[in-house]
Amino acid sequence: MRPKLSKNLLRTKTLEARVNAIEHEMIKLKAQDAGLSIAELTRRSVLLKPLPKRLSKITLATYRELVRIGSNINQLTRATNTAIKMGLRPPADPEQLEQLRNLLQQIGRELSQIETEITDDDDIESDGDSEDWE
Repeated sequence: MRPKLSKNLLRTKTLEARVNAIEHEMIKLKAQDAGLSIAELTRRSVLLKPLPKRLSKITLATYRELVRIGSNINQLTRATNTAIKMGLRPPADPEQLEQLRNLLQQIGRELSQIETEITDDDDIESDGDSEDWE
């Protein structure tokens, strides 16, 4: 159950602003992009609170893939450590696994620092018809 807010924190006042149809659609899209309601977007904008950063589909897919790779590295590390404890030949070099783990963490950190993201509106063609990079 949700805790009750103090009377000072309850939102009981309403603000009104007139906008035209185009402005309304723009505000609505901006709220959707930020994952917020129009009311929350308005509050944050007016009160100069930062808007949450939304991740593009490409960034989310990259994070998911990094998690999968990390999971595989963890499983291989576990198997390697078990083999070493049992006196068997490990399936992978522990130093290389540690290097892989460090690289994976570095990629994750750099990905999170990317300021400019490809938006979902950008068309990325994967059928080979895209222009060649020069």
